[in-house]
Amino acid sequence: MSYDNELYQQVILDHNRKPRNFHEIKDASHSCHGVNPLCGDDITIYLDVDEDEGVIKNVSFQGSGCAISKASTSLMTTFLKGKKIDSARKTKEEFHKMILGELDPEKEEHSLGKLTLFMGIREYPSRAKCASLAWHTLIGALDKKNEGISTE
Repeated sequence: MSYDNELYQQVILDHNRKPRNFHEIKDASHSCHGVNPLCGDDITIYLDVDEDEGVIKNVSFQGSGCAISKASTSLMTTFLKGKKIDSARKTKEEFHKMILGELDPEKEEHSLGKLTLFMGIREYPSRAKCASLAWHTLIGALDKKNEGISTE
């Protein structure tokens, strides 16, 4: 999927207005709280992980933040359901490299799928922390970091 600014804006607005998987998973096997003090983004990621299979069975979030943060988190949750933990970690690395301009999904192999819509973030470096907060918080949840995650 190539980058399309108009589609990017539509997806951001849609996921911001109607975030997917916006609820707490009761009895979540993993969770982590993440903040971006610069923008005010504040989220908690909840996971239901099948440790034996190494699969994310369910993922959700709660919190508040800017449109980019909320949309990135919402899209991340839809993308990761049913994925292997190793695959989720790889996707986080690719996503982070993409928004920093270190990976060009139009020229390099990747597993980002529709997450490439966030490629335009590289044009606004100050927003990279907004887009990546959910992904850092996801890794915190997988690693069971009780102290939480901050982008600062």
